[in-house]
Amino acid sequence: QVQLVESGGGLVQSGGSLRLSCAVSGRTFSSLAMGWFRQAPGKERDFVAAITWSGAGTYYTDSVKGRFTISRDNAKNTVYLQMNSLKFEDTAVYYCAATTSVVLRSPNQYNYWGQGTQVTVSS
Repeated sequence: QVQLVESGGGLVQSGGSLRLSCAVSGRTFSSLAMGWFRQAPGKERDFVAAITWSGAGTYYTDSVKGRFTISRDNAKNTVYLQMNSLKFEDTAVYYCAATTSVVLRSPNQYNYWGQGTQVTVSS
């Protein structure tokens, strides 16, 4: 059983930064592509960023390009999401997910999910 545990969420002022972490256990981490999604109240779960198993490929939704950076450390079985210049509209529950698929932007392609971590940006 693959387990994903997110950490690093919290309350931050607009313009501030947070770094989310997601620790993975139960499967060879380096065989999994990883993604971050977010869900605001009353909205669907949306793609934020993804990274291939090797780390060579990274992908972002347009609204976070230039502000967020996804990275991974295969030695630590951990994926990160560095979030800079945070905006009020970034407020959401952020979920880490893992997939064996090459389709990385759709939540339906992910096999495993974390429990989520709340990010709240005050305006």
